[in-house]
Amino acid sequence: MFDVKILDQFPTKPGVYLMKDAENKVIYVGKANVLKNRIKQYFSLVDSRPMIPFLIRQVAHIDTIVVPSEKEALLLENTLIKKHQPKFNAILKDDKTFISLMINNRHPWPMIRLIRYKGTPKDDGLYFGPYTSAFSARQTYEMLTRLFPLRQCSDEELKRRTRPCLLYSIKRCVAPCVGKCTKQEYDTFVGGAVKFLKGQDKEILKHLYAEMKKASEGQEYERAAAILQSIRQIEHVVETQALVVKVNGKNSDALAIYREGEEVMLVQLLFREGKLVGSEHYSFSNILEEDEDLLSSFILQHYRHLEGMPDEILVPIPLKDADVISEILSESHQKKKSAIVHPQKGEKRALIGIAEENAKAIFRQEKDHLELKEKMLLDLQETLKLNRYPKRIECFDTSNISGTDPVASLVAFTDGEKDTKRTRLFKIKTALKGDDYGAMREVLTRHLTRSKQADDLPDLIILDGGKGQLNTGLEVFKALDIASVDLIALAKEQGRHDKGMTAERVFLPEHHDPIHLNPRSSLLFLLQKVRDEAHRKALGFHRHRRQKRTLTSALDNIPGIGPIKRGRLLRHFGSVEKIRQASEEELKQVKGITQKDIHYLRSMENRNSLR
Repeated sequence: MFDVKILDQFPTKPGVYLMKDAENKVIYVGKANVLKNRIKQYFSLVDSRPMIPFLIRQVAHIDTIVVPSEKEALLLENTLIKKHQPKFNAILKDDKTFISLMINNRHPWPMIRLIRYKGTPKDDGLYFGPYTSAFSARQTYEMLTRLFPLRQCSDEELKRRTRPCLLYSIKRCVAPCVGKCTKQEYDTFVGGAVKFLKGQDKEILKHLYAEMKKASEGQEYERAAAILQSIRQIEHVVETQALVVKVNGKNSDALAIYREGEEVMLVQLLFREGKLVGSEHYSFSNILEEDEDLLSSFILQHYRHLEGMPDEILVPIPLKDADVISEILSESHQKKKSAIVHPQKGEKRALIGIAEENAKAIFRQEKDHLELKEKMLLDLQETLKLNRYPKRIECFDTSNISGTDPVASLVAFTDGEKDTKRTRLFKIKTALKGDDYGAMREVLTRHLTRSKQADDLPDLIILDGGKGQLNTGLEVFKALDIASVDLIALAKEQGRHDKGMTAERVFLPEHHDPIHLNPRSSLLFLLQKVRDEAHRKALGFHRHRRQKRTLTSALDNIPGIGPIKRGRLLRHFGSVEKIRQASEEELKQVKGITQKDIHYLRSMENRNSLR
C-alpha cells in the first residue's frame, strides 16, 4: 500500500509519474505540469473518476521523472506507455496494417491494385487511402474496374498474351495486350481513375460528356453508348456515396469518443480529398485517462510515426496540449504541419457529429455482440450442465498416421471468439506409437500441470473423441487434483450423413449415454467450430513434421552431409528433388559444400538414394 505521508515530497516541476504495484510493475503512466499537485489529486476526494479506487488499491510505489517542459513530458509519457504497456493506460498496437489502392503509373500500361502494407508504402506508384476497412477498399476497387476498363493481368501475362481474355468480352478491359486500344485511349482511362480517386467527379463527367458528344457526331454510336453507361454509373456512385458534408477537399481525420461506465469507444473517420474513405475504431476497458488525456495520448501514439499525415485532426473537445502535440508531429514528419482543431460550428463540427454518431453506434453493436455471445455461452452452460460459465474454452486434438510423427494441438476460445495467442502445438514424446489415449494423456498432463502452476486454468476443456478420451481426461484431472474445470468430449456419429448436416455426440462425465444437440443449434455450431479448429491445427502440424522428416531422411545416408550441411542444402534448393537435379556449379554455391561432398551427392548410388 502506498504511503500517503510522502505526497508532499514530490517535486513541483513538470514531468512524468509512474505508478507501480507491489511487484514493481508499472500500472499507470501520467504527465503533469506540477507533479506534486497531480499525484496528490489521486489520493484526495476531489478526483471522482470511477477507476481511481481500483488504481489506488494497487499502487505501492510512485516514481517521477522531472523534465524541462510540457513538450518533453508529452514525449516521455508516450515513450514510457509504449515501453511498459500499463494496464490502466490506453495502448495502441504497433502492428497495424493498411490497405490502399495503387496505380503503377510508371508502367506503360498502368493498372489498379489493392496493396496492403505496414508503415511506409513503397515509392512505386500513386497510392490512394489508406482504407482501414478492407471491405470498403474492395468495393471501391470493384467499382473502379467497372468504370475504367484497365488491365487486371500481371506484367508477365500482358507480355505473352496473343488474344484478348474474357474481361475484354464483357467490357471490363480494353485489351492493351493485343493492341485493341491506343496508348492515348488507355491513358484517358488511367487519368479518369486518378481523378475519380482524387474526388474530381465533375471534371471526369465533363470530359466524358465531351467524349460522348464527339463519338456521337462521328457516328461511333457503340462507343458513345459505352461512354454514356460510364457516365450513368459515375453519377449513380457520386449520388449514393457523396458525403453530406465536404471540407473543401482537405485531408482530415475526425475523432470522437463515446463512454458508458468503464467502457470507451474511440472512432476515427478518414476524409481524403474531402470524401469519407474509411473509418477505424478502438475500444478500451478500465482505462484511467479522461477524454482530453485519452485523445492526446491517442494522437501521439497513432500519428507520430504514421505515413500520409492528414492536413488537420478534428477533435470533439479542446486540448490544452494541442499546439505542443502539433509541434511534435511536425518534427516527426519533416515539418509537415498537421493542425489539431476543435471546431465549434460549421462543416467541420458536422464531421465531428458524424464521428460521434458512429462511436455510439459501434459501441452498441459491440456490446450487443458481446451480449449475444454471453447468452450463447450461458445456454451452453445450462444445456451441458457445466459447473462454470465457459468464458475460456480449450480444445485438444491429436494426429498421426500409423503411429508416425504423433502430434497434438490446443486451441483456445475466449468469450466465444478464437484466442490465437493461446494456441499451442505439441510433439508427443513418451506415448507409444498408435496409442491415442496415451498421447492425449501426455498432452493434457503437460499442459495442465503448467496451467495449474501459473493459476491459468480454463473453464471448459473439449476433447476430440468419444467416451474413451473423456475417461482419459478424467484420469488426468484426478491425478492432478483438478476440480475447477469442466470436461466434455465431442465425436462425430458413425454412419450418419443427414444431407450434409453432421450429427455429433457430446459425452459428459457421469452420463452413460451421449447427448445429441439439434443439428441447427448455434451451440453445436460453436462446439464444432472449436473442435474443427483444433483438428486443423493438429493436422497441419503433423503434415509439417512428416514432410520435414521425409526430406531429412533422404539425405541421412550420404557421407559427410551432417545436420548443418543438410539444412543449408534444403534451405538453398527447397527440396530433395532439386538437390538431385542440381549441377556441380549450383551445389558449389551452398556454403560449406566441398568437392568431396559434391562427389558423393553426384554419385549414381547416392543420386538413387535421393530419389
